[in-house]
Amino acid sequence: MSAAWLYRQGFRLWLATLAGFVPSHHVRLFFYRRFFGMRIGQGSAIHWQCRFFAPEGISIGNNTLIGNNAFLDGRCGLTIGNRVVTAAEVAIYTLQHDIDDPLFAHVGAPVVIEDYVYVGPRVIILPGVHIEEGAVIAAGAVVTKDVAGYTLVGGVPARFIRHRARHMEYIPDFRMPFQ
Repeated sequence: MSAAWLYRQGFRLWLATLAGFVPSHHVRLFFYRRFFGMRIGQGSAIHWQCRFFAPEGISIGNNTLIGNNAFLDGRCGLTIGNRVVTAAEVAIYTLQHDIDDPLFAHVGAPVVIEDYVYVGPRVIILPGVHIEEGAVIAAGAVVTKDVAGYTLVGGVPARFIRHRARHMEYIPDFRMPFQ
């Protein structure tokens, strides 16, 4: 990788971070879609101070809310479905280091979050995780493995707690002015 490419990518991420401080959902979404290549569905919102790696690798469905101070990593592909809600300070990674590799190589895989998932505050989701429809991730959990649909998981690492009611129909809608 050339130094020019690295500086260009760093500058682009810095601009995406600055866009997260704009106090308007509509303006932020305009920037994320038009300048950073994110695919964001109708009725969705990304609350302020969100940070990214490779925003062009991120796809967000319709009527989905991303909480403030989130970190979204699109380097290996991040797909978030419809009517998903993430709380504040969620971190979703698609790439990490292999701690056993002598060269500390990068390893990663896409993260897929299906429809009607709720991700609690300060949750960390690691590369390659698939969260099925209707799952709930409790606050502070670290998700290292796939999560079955309509289950509640929590803890470090996240483990099954109980089942959730099925057949969700809600449409998340929480947009405060200047947030």
